[in-house]
Order: sequence, then structure tokens, then C-alpha cells
Amino acid sequence: MNSKLKNKSSFSSLDLIRFVIKWKWVLGIVFVFSIVAAVIFSSPYFISPLYKSMVIMYPSAPNSISRTLVSENSANNDLLEIGEEEQTEQMLQLLNSNLIEDRIIQKYDLLNHYEIEPDSKYFLTRLKKEYKNNFKFSRTEYMAVQITVWDKDPQMAADMANDIADLVDLTKNIIQKERAIKGFKIVEKEYFTLQNEIRIKEDSLTQLRELGVHDYETQSEMINQQLAIELAAGNNAAIQRLEKRLSVLAKYGSTYVSLRDALEFEVKQLSELRLKCNEARIDAEEFLPQKFVVNKAYKAEKKSYPVRWLIIVLSCISATFLAFLLLLFVEQISSLDLTVNEN
Repeated sequence: MNSKLKNKSSFSSLDLIRFVIKWKWVLGIVFVFSIVAAVIFSSPYFISPLYKSMVIMYPSAPNSISRTLVSENSANNDLLEIGEEEQTEQMLQLLNSNLIEDRIIQKYDLLNHYEIEPDSKYFLTRLKKEYKNNFKFSRTEYMAVQITVWDKDPQMAADMANDIADLVDLTKNIIQKERAIKGFKIVEKEYFTLQNEIRIKEDSLTQLRELGVHDYETQSEMINQQLAIELAAGNNAAIQRLEKRLSVLAKYGSTYVSLRDALEFEVKQLSELRLKCNEARIDAEEFLPQKFVVNKAYKAEKKSYPVRWLIIVLSCISATFLAFLLLLFVEQISSLDLTVNEN
């Protein structure tokens, strides 16, 4: 009895062919129905078609404008140098930031564009989710950055992709300029402070020169030589005059030397600070693109989603295979019931 049941329950390739022929009309109806259903439900009435636009770009090397163009070491920095992997990762992080996301949402009024009611519950979460689904930022195999935007309006998709690429420059420069402006103000403050100190020292030296201290070392040597001559000649009036001048040098000479040396050092410092101040001002005021655009986005001529032929093929295969399994299961159950009843 068991062997008989086993033989009847086995399913050979010949049985499979007979099974398909037996149920061909049912399977055919399911196949045709699945095609019709897939065509209908993949149409624009049920699935909004989306158009894709892409921008591909490389980040620039992280060189400041002043160091690249006006610094003494500018020859070591290349204005046209493409950034490396680190700069690519930084650009991707910047593209995923709220700074760019909020600007795109606001400029293109994506809340209304995505038909999200501002008074609905969790509208902001839904808006952010739509943005994440329709805006993708990735790295290509050649270390470039790819911006991909999907939208139901092909021109809007291209405009948003290009605007995001432009916002990379704007956003990065805003972040950098905030720091550069603070740096410029610090250097500028130090420059004016040192300039004021130099002016004070110059005024003090002017007063010392009015007292007769012009060049301490040279004057001391010449007066001492002349004093020796007058002492040998016994010229008391000249001796008193020279001794008076020596007393002035003795009183103010050290102050003169200190002021002169300090002034010389500070003038050199001021020259260096002037260069730094000019470089900081250039970084704070000027602007350079932070990227090299390889491919700009353009208006797509045909939709990228949904792929209707793929939906139709997968739907037909899935529906027909499922119907085949159900019919096979029903027939196997019926066969087992008949076998049991016969016994």
C-alpha cells in the first residue's frame, strides 16, 4: 500500500508536461490577466513617473586662495589640483548636510511639490523621507562625486541637481569665510596694535634726538676722541662742552639703544604681519570654486522610473508561477485524497 501511494504521489517531468497541458487555459488566463494588471497598475495613473538627472564632479585640493596665489610659497600649491579621497569624503558629508537640504527644500517649495500638507502629522518627517529617497550622493569608481536627483518634472530634476552642485561652493565658502573673517580680524588687530607701538617708539626716539642723541655708539666714540684732543690742548671751554654732551649720552644712551633695537625688530614684525594681514583679507573676501564639474545635469528625455517592461515581466512570471504552485498543490491534495479513499 505504501509503495502504491509513493508511486502515485511522485511527480515526473512527463507528469509536469501533462499538468501544464491540463491547466493551460487557467495558466494562460492568469498570464494574460497579469499582463493587463501590470500594464494598468504601472501606468502614470497609479505610479508617478520619475525622471533622473545627474551631476558628476571632483573636489578641488584644500588650498587657501592666498597661499595658492600670493604667498611666497605659492609655487608649491596648484590652483588646478584635484582633491584626493579625503576631500571626496568631505564633499559627500557636505552634500548630506542640512545646510544644503534646507536650501533646496525652501527654494523649490518641496513641501507643496511633494503634495505634503503642512498641517498633517509628522509632515517634516515625510518631507525629509521624500528628500532622502529622491536625492542620492555617492562616490564613483574614479573617486568623483555623483549627485543623482529623481523628480516627476524632468527640468526641475536637472535644475535641482545643478543647484546642489553650486551650493557646494556656496556652503563650503560660508563655512570657511566665517573662520577666515575671524582670523583676519585677529591679524588686523595685532597689526594695528604693533603699528601703534612703533609710532610711540618713533616719537620717543624723536625726543631723544632733540636732546642730541642721534647715534649713541658713533657719537660716544667721536666725542671721546675729541675730548682727548682738547684735554691734551688744555682747552677748558671745549672740555666742558664735550663733557656736557657725554653726560647727555650717558643719561639717555641706554634708552636710545633699547628703543632703536626694539623698533628695528618691531618694524620687521610689522612687515611680516602686513603680509599675513593681506593674505587673511584675501581669504576673507575673495572666492574660488571648490569643485571641478565633469558632467552637468540636463533635462531627461525619458523617465527612469518605473521600468514598465520589467514590472510587467516580473508580474507575469510571479503570477503564473504562483498559479502553477497553487494548482499543483490542489492536484496533489486531490490525488492523495483519491488514493486514501480507494484504500
